[in-house]
Amino acid sequence: MSMRRGGAVKHFVLGWMLFLGGVAALPARAAATYFTTPQVLKEFFPQSQRVTYRKVKLGPAEQAALQGRLGYKPAKAEYVFFVATTGEHVDGYALIDEELGQHEQITFAVKLSPTGTVERHEVMVYREAYGQEISDARFRRQFQGKTVKDPVRAGTDIDVVTGATISSRSMAVGVRRALILLDELVLKPNASQNTKG
Repeated sequence: MSMRRGGAVKHFVLGWMLFLGGVAALPARAAATYFTTPQVLKEFFPQSQRVTYRKVKLGPAEQAALQGRLGYKPAKAEYVFFVATTGEHVDGYALIDEELGQHEQITFAVKLSPTGTVERHEVMVYREAYGQEISDARFRRQFQGKTVKDPVRAGTDIDVVTGATISSRSMAVGVRRALILLDELVLKPNASQNTKG
């Protein structure tokens, strides 16, 4: 695994750069865009001094470990973790990812505490014709407090939204993946040994 640390980029500057990239990446047919990347990071970490990032490229060992814990092969060859800090203190992490709904990818963001607990979940772009109810606070609040030890499974500890069953299940899969990715790639004691400046 190789990991790169982002430089000490001011929150505003990083946000603006990501805004430009985020807007360019959004499809014209997006049904509903709730957040761009800089908007969601500002929502997640309003008091943090800096938000940088770590890009983690998966090697064979990480692929195998993640596949074992997730039960499926990760879709991406690398993941980007946003890291919010104040001074030397890590305020938290954020992961932006996608999960397939019934027909389209759902872009979502998960805010995690320094120890890997879900603090917030937001739908950023919802492209399906139906099921936007998963962006409601009542559904999203179910993920708060979840850790890697929880099932985070629709129908078990996550109630599905009527009329949005597939999208509800997709968000449960996505949030559980975020928990496992952070735990496996960042929080494990040996993860820092693979960091490259």
